[in-house]
Amino acid sequence: MAKPFLLGVLGGMGPLATLDFQRLLLASTPAQNDQQHLPTVVWNVPQIADRQKALAGAGPSPLPQLLHATEMLNRAGASHIAIPCNTAHHWYDALSAASDAPILHIVDATLAALKQEADRPQRVGIIATKGTLEAGWYQQKMAAEGIEVIEPTADELTGWFVPGCYAVKRGALEEGGALLVRQAHALFERGAQKLVLACTEVPVALDAVNAPFLDLTFDPARALAERCSQLWQAR
Repeated sequence: MAKPFLLGVLGGMGPLATLDFQRLLLASTPAQNDQQHLPTVVWNVPQIADRQKALAGAGPSPLPQLLHATEMLNRAGASHIAIPCNTAHHWYDALSAASDAPILHIVDATLAALKQEADRPQRVGIIATKGTLEAGWYQQKMAAEGIEVIEPTADELTGWFVPGCYAVKRGALEEGGALLVRQAHALFERGAQKLVLACTEVPVALDAVNAPFLDLTFDPARALAERCSQLWQAR
């Protein structure tokens, strides 16, 4: 017998991004009462080792902690698992192999949603960690759809993205938002028609400063939340 639907959220990376993902789950689910909302069990443990530092060789791997979190979500009865952190998908294969519950992939959810766009852009800027960019998940899948990807430069990552991301993690949302707005404008200036916000801290920061181009952004966390809601509604 199939398990009752229960979404496991492997979060904590960072904690505010996890809370924002829970908000997106609510917003994505048409419900008339409490009972119609999507049931979740959330692992929001911020002590998971830093993903950016691990991939740069400057810190320990988060894999043991991610495997523990996956085990706890399975023990809690999760029927599906979502990870609202793009960079953590570097360890997706290892986590999927260790999980009874299928783990939804944020890039797959994003591309499926992007295909449904009525006015699909030809050139997309991507705001993401160096680890996500080097993995090439978004670039490869977008190239297969005939979409050109414009990436941040090394100087932009160092000067704007990284300090902007870590500002969000310490709660300085406006400071982070101001830096990430500069990153966004640089991508637009190089020809991006739309931006994929492929780090879950970025939408939170841009919302905090009411960035004027939010209608030209695409949020993978929202796409993942919508996919989770679709599975709940189709159960």
